[in-house]
Amino acid sequence: MEKTVETRPPAAFRFRFSPVMLTLCVLGIVLSLVGFGLTTWQFFGFVQSGDMTSFYEWLKYILLYLASGALGVLIVAMLIRSRYLITDTKLILQFGLIKQKYELKKIVSVHLFRGARRLAVYFDDFKTDYVIIVVKEERFDDFVRELTARNQDILFTFSTPEEEAEVKKKK
Repeated sequence: MEKTVETRPPAAFRFRFSPVMLTLCVLGIVLSLVGFGLTTWQFFGFVQSGDMTSFYEWLKYILLYLASGALGVLIVAMLIRSRYLITDTKLILQFGLIKQKYELKKIVSVHLFRGARRLAVYFDDFKTDYVIIVVKEERFDDFVRELTARNQDILFTFSTPEEEAEVKKKK
């Protein structure tokens, strides 16, 4: 008899950007647009009065367009497609065009720091290999439930603000 494996649809959790990070992203997009506009203005001046055979001038404009376009694409991709995706076998951190994949079977525990309002996923018992999960606080429980439902070996712990303050005093 063939054993069937129950699969669940992937669970997605949007990355929570801080106000400072959102401000920097908006400034980056503005910088990209200003760079593109300034390059276009200079390019029109070059076409009207420049030496069209100058390899270095053409290279300069190509590089300026590529740099300003790449900056814009990277920032917009980061804003649109930053999320955590939990599949049956992996935890995937997608930060724009960059993806990091972690095997669920390698996750040892998840710890909720209630005082710091942070969620950490640990990959070893010594708590030296970890990733901080940055989602809305209201989604912490859902995130932990999804992880532990897909791998029952993952331990969940939490600490109170008082316990965290005590640890800080000892350091």
